[in-house]
Amino acid sequence: MTARHTIIPAVFLILKNTNGQICLMRRFNTGYMDGFYSLPAGHLEGKESLKEAVIREVREEMNITVCLEDVRLVHVSNNLHSNPERIDFFFLTEKWTGDVTICEPNKCDQIVWVDPKCLPNNVVPSVISAVNGEIQGNYYSEYRG
Repeated sequence: MTARHTIIPAVFLILKNTNGQICLMRRFNTGYMDGFYSLPAGHLEGKESLKEAVIREVREEMNITVCLEDVRLVHVSNNLHSNPERIDFFFLTEKWTGDVTICEPNKCDQIVWVDPKCLPNNVVPSVISAVNGEIQGNYYSEYRG
């Protein structure tokens, strides 16, 4: 029997404030796209749903609490550029408790709030594609780099 192709699931959270701005974190000392902004994100751990993973990641990275019912899936990206390939699930919330804080200073050196229609030049390209997809109401994209 031939081995099946495997793909890694990743989760991202678009945190949107009352002014319509989204929260970006600048990558630092990670070995991947350092100096570029991304969304809070991570990978699933065993026996955890996509929503549970994104809620856990945002708590670990930003020290905020998000409820399951306040998170909704807004975009899925087949990231063919990544090695290994990934499927990226982008969720959005406008509700959380706590103050956004850098909790992993060894991986992130800055947090900014920006207009999603006016992103900085140094945003991870697959995140740009997904944020633009969410704005346009496109729920699926393929990112090839």
